[in-house]
Amino acid sequence: MEKLKSIIAQYGRWNELKDYVDRIEAHVDSDFSHAFENAKSLLETIGKEICKIKGVDIAVTATMQSILKKAFIAMGYSSNYLVVQISNSLATIAQNMGELRNEIGPTSHGRSLEELRERNNKIDNLTKNFLIDSTVILSCFLIQTFESKNPRIPVTTQDKIKFSEHEDFNEFWDDSFGEFVMGNYSYQASEILYSVDYPAYETECKVYMNGEEDKNDS
Repeated sequence: MEKLKSIIAQYGRWNELKDYVDRIEAHVDSDFSHAFENAKSLLETIGKEICKIKGVDIAVTATMQSILKKAFIAMGYSSNYLVVQISNSLATIAQNMGELRNEIGPTSHGRSLEELRERNNKIDNLTKNFLIDSTVILSCFLIQTFESKNPRIPVTTQDKIKFSEHEDFNEFWDDSFGEFVMGNYSYQASEILYSVDYPAYETECKVYMNGEEDKNDS
């Protein structure tokens, strides 16, 4: 998991994936069905985000196999026969993961008490490790490949909106997330967002301003 954590930290737009990673690590030994559910969701989210950014539509009922195949195509691999074959194989594994999830999941079609107790014993430790490691490898490959082909364009100082000119949003953000204290230093949430992930600051600021405009219009 450490490699995936490092890649997520490296590319800020994937930060929300940390929730899935934390759940997988927390439950992989005690409740593998829950860890596996989050592993499947992790892959689906990555595939959907790639397709969304590249403007590729995905049906609401799309399977994980379909989502990942479209993600590979969205990244420009459709003309390479070998890569297509590999991606199809990976997507098939992913689809089988979804089917396995249904087999061991606690809520799939209802479970008797005995089935709930025994569902995690249906998979041995070697298989568990293989499934989780496969998820990590595929997730790392998707993110790194996408980022190498679609790097974020650095924002120049001249292009940045000024922090001091958006006091209303800054106060709203600070009221929502508060102040962060590190030893003898303290920083407001808006300052941290602006300095650490400017594109996210700009996006959230625009969303806030649009919301305020809608309130005034109504």
